[in-house]
Amino acid sequence: MAVRQFYPEKNIGDMMNNVFGISIVCLFSVFIGGCANKSEGKPYKGAEVYSLSQNDIKYGKIEVRMMAAKGSGIINALFTWKEGSQNSDVFWEEVDVEVFGKNNATTWQSNVISGYDPRSHSEQVHQQDESLGDGFHTYSIEWTPESISWYFDGQHVRTITGTRVTDINSPAGIRFNIWPSTIPTWAGSWDDIVLPQSLFVNWVKYYNYEDSEFILNWTDEFDGFDGSRWGKADWSFDSNRADFEPRNVVVQDGMLILSLTKSEETGFSGIVPQDPVGKK
Repeated sequence: MAVRQFYPEKNIGDMMNNVFGISIVCLFSVFIGGCANKSEGKPYKGAEVYSLSQNDIKYGKIEVRMMAAKGSGIINALFTWKEGSQNSDVFWEEVDVEVFGKNNATTWQSNVISGYDPRSHSEQVHQQDESLGDGFHTYSIEWTPESISWYFDGQHVRTITGTRVTDINSPAGIRFNIWPSTIPTWAGSWDDIVLPQSLFVNWVKYYNYEDSEFILNWTDEFDGFDGSRWGKADWSFDSNRADFEPRNVVVQDGMLILSLTKSEETGFSGIVPQDPVGKK
């Protein structure tokens, strides 16, 4: 079962558009509750990129070409997030792809979270025949008023319908992150000997949903970091061993790189892997 947490509201006016807030914020997860402070200084540094609210989407298709980080305890995530869901009086809406670093990164999870407390979860774990950390793969979420579907390398994996879908009906942002979970029963046991590790994103595409078809709206191939589309996180949350560090978000050689490091080793200095598929 995935560990979920609340995301405080963004403040676009002062460019603190983020999912966890700008001050000490009480956080909730399925297993652990508590409070986190963006400046608490954890021993590890992760990374998160979030779309700015002016780029929020409602229905459509998200395609992401990425190579996950390996390592027990590590979570590589792509998800949608409805702003304000962290508030007790706001209906939570979220759709997830979460790649586990444990077991040589051979599994990932699809999930929809919705509702007031207690929230509804619909986790399903998907086993792959190869490591998701040894090469690039395409993950797709198709979101319509009637269904939510997940695809892996163009192959249909899962579809859900009913109230779990009709509940997900608000504009949402797109987010990526890499972080080390404190919940070994979910993410695996933690040993920082695996650090540093990085999540590599080759490209992102978003398609509008129009007249029962998906129409390409925009593509980001990460020739540079588009500050009009994305922000870099600088906060943390309960059940995360790391703080999100903007210096751990790098665009290099046409790749968005999100790194997980020790606190004294931030940034990326490795070799950027090549995707044989290239750009599309």
